[in-house]
This record gives sequence, structure tokens and C-alpha cells, in this order.
Amino acid sequence: MKALSADQIRHLFRSIRRAPSRESRYAPHKPLLLLVALARLQQGQPRQFSFKAVEPELKQLLTEFGPSNAPNTRHLPFWHLHTDEQGKLWELRLPADLRQHPRGKAPSLRAIRRDDISAGFSTEVEQALRAHPGLVAEIARGLLQDSFPETLHEDIAQAVGLDLTESAHAARDGEEAFAYSQRRQRNKAFRDRVLRAYEYRCCVCGFDLRLGHMPAGLEAAHIQWHTVGGPDIEPNGLSLCALHHKLFDLGAFTLEPSSLRIVFSEHAISGGRGMTGELRHHGQHLLQPLRDQAIPGTNFLAWHWGNVFKREARQLVEPKIGFDTRSD
Repeated sequence: MKALSADQIRHLFRSIRRAPSRESRYAPHKPLLLLVALARLQQGQPRQFSFKAVEPELKQLLTEFGPSNAPNTRHLPFWHLHTDEQGKLWELRLPADLRQHPRGKAPSLRAIRRDDISAGFSTEVEQALRAHPGLVAEIARGLLQDSFPETLHEDIAQAVGLDLTESAHAARDGEEAFAYSQRRQRNKAFRDRVLRAYEYRCCVCGFDLRLGHMPAGLEAAHIQWHTVGGPDIEPNGLSLCALHHKLFDLGAFTLEPSSLRIVFSEHAISGGRGMTGELRHHGQHLLQPLRDQAIPGTNFLAWHWGNVFKREARQLVEPKIGFDTRSD
């Protein structure tokens, strides 16, 4: 069998099925599992591994970087990846009683644990990844860029043990180079419009340091992430210092939609267990933008609540906060 080229490997990783873009749903399960597998390969570990061996790591990754309910479905990508691209990327090692199990319907978490199911990259994919220097790091960077905001890239790479400093240029075998990432291009004016709308200050803490005429440590954050279709418009933007941008993307706090009060998660705990440090901002009003047209959109805040914020929310005295989650 002819060895897979670097471009064929890129195609396989680009072709993994994700949540439909029209749903704008944040589903990090497959990217996180693939990053774990890439890290294991980079560290010289066997290409296949049991679910039980990585379950604690997957659960922790989904707890830290996924929606609130993501850890409950941590077993699904382990099974479903093998239906992408006719199993050319991901292989399952199944016991006899599961070989006839419908491929489109994953067994329960209990069954996958009980049968000690193993999975991992196909032999051809493993050989190609090892044969092309720098390709593992390139693929990992693409997964991060296509699935997560930049504020989380380094944290995720460190959490899974990936070295992203390898050569950015994988061997091409004479093929024409092309970018792995298929992300939409960002609107370069978005940052300036959002920062100007909030008078070049963090709308949470008021941070407004400048170096000469340039704002320092101030960033334009997407409420609904750009990676899942969030538009580059002011109602989907917040002017945040680097710290509050990362906390917002981690789901440590969100905004109550009617009053635009800052709401911290119960999972965000101050060292003194009191309302000190960052928790002093809990319940305070967002610093308002100059124009009503830049006020955060309710639909974008609803997306952040449902996909990023680590529920449950710390209590506010008035008004009652949050969105209807009775269908969860």
C-alpha cells in the first residue's frame, strides 16, 4: 500500500465531522481527543490505547475547556471518530460482541469501560505522521485554530502535553503547500471598532494602560467565538484586558442579558473564599459602550451561557439571572 502523503493526512484531519455550522454549537470532543492522541504519538507511545487509559484526562479536559455538560459525553468521540472518512483516520479494536454494533450509535459509557475498548490512529496515519517532521505540531496547531479561541491554545497544548515548537514546515514530498486551517478570515477592523466603542478600556475592570498611543494588554473578545460562526460586529464584541478575556473564554464569568451585570460561576473560587480578588466584580454592571449599537446582543450572550459559561452561576440578589435551561 502506498504511503499517505502529508497533504492526504491534512485532508483526513480537516474532514472530521463536527456540529453543523448553522447550529453554532461548540463541540470540542473530537478535537480534544485528537490532540491527546497526537501528544501520545509525539511522546513515542503506542498508536492505540484503551478508553480507560485516557478517560480521566478527557474528562478533565472537557471540564476545563468544554461546555458544562461536555464531560458526560466524553466517550462519544472515541467511538464516532472511526466513522469519519470510512475509518481511514481512526481505528477501533472491538470485542466480538460489539463488532456488529451499529457504527452510527455509540455504546454507553459503561459498555465502553466494561469491554475495555481501544482505539487510535490507523497504521497508515501513524506511519505518515512519524515520517513527516513537524506534521504532528502543524496538525495540532490547525485543530487549535479551528476549534478554540487563541486565548486557550497554549493552555490546551500544555494540558495534553503537546510540543508546538516543532518546525512549522512539514515535509511536502514535492506537493504544493497549503494552509491546514479553514477558518473564516477575521475582519481586521473588528478590534479597533470594539475597543473604540468602550473607550479603550476593559469593560469589566476599567484597565486602560497605553504605551504611547497604543493600548497595551487590551483585546477585542468575541462573545460567540469566531471559530463557531460568531460575527465580527460590535454587539458580539467586548473590550477586555488579557486577563478578563481569558477568564471569559474559560467560562469563569458571563453577562446577565437584561441588566448586563457580570456573573461569576460557582466554580470560580477566590483564594480567600470570599468576594475578593476577581470576585469583587461579581454583580457589578458592565462598563457601557459609547453607542447603543455596540451593546452586547442577547443572542450572543445566550450562546456564551449555553456553550462556554461554567454553570451554575453565583447568585445575584436582583434580578434573577440566566437563561431557561429546563431542557438540559
